[in-house]
Amino acid sequence: MQRGSDRLSAHRDDEMKHELKDLLRSGHPTRVEEWHDPEPAADDDPELWRGPVGGLGSPASLERVRSELARTLSRSAFPATTRDLARMLRRRNAPAALVDAVAHLPRSAHYENVQQLAEALASGG
Repeated sequence: MQRGSDRLSAHRDDEMKHELKDLLRSGHPTRVEEWHDPEPAADDDPELWRGPVGGLGSPASLERVRSELARTLSRSAFPATTRDLARMLRRRNAPAALVDAVAHLPRSAHYENVQQLAEALASGG
């Protein structure tokens, strides 16, 4: 039953689902033309890791650290050791401060997911 408040027709809804299907499955842009993709951050953009919201130790730091890690690492990165995670962050051009913070965690540590790693970083090791 249609209520009449839909902005798009059922046909257009199906078209949009089809357009987004590959993007949602792959987790990265799937278009051939680069101009469709969002522009990456510029070199002179401020790093979110040390932004005005607060750095390590602030009340929002766990959420900020987890967000920054999730932006760079995928689920396939885990489980992993500190050394593996630091290497992966470097390869994926994560902010230097984040890479250094992960590299300074105990070498014997083993992390199952982003949450465990974020908690270790937010608590200082």
